[in-house]
Amino acid sequence: MAAVKLTSEQLEQELTDINASLEAEKQWQIVDGKLHKEFVFKNFIQAFGFMTQVAIHAEKLIHHPEWSNVWNKVVIDLVTHDVDGISDLDIKMIKRMEKLV
Repeated sequence: MAAVKLTSEQLEQELTDINASLEAEKQWQIVDGKLHKEFVFKNFIQAFGFMTQVAIHAEKLIHHPEWSNVWNKVVIDLVTHDVDGISDLDIKMIKRMEKLV
């Protein structure tokens, strides 16, 4: 599945749509050219369970997040290196992650 780089207008529209249902402090942002978000869970088990579910989806898309986990926090950055920017695959990953939360 070849990734399609989003134009700035497409990216702005996608983020507006995704963030519309999220509280301000839980919205996705663009940081250093990547889609960025910090997820906070009740504990390590919930955080790790979320990462496990995302990992399964990432393998299916062959598109893997840049992420880190410390106790109950999972920090995620998404960018598509193949297109040197943010692509439709990043948006698919975000939508899946938001369904898993």
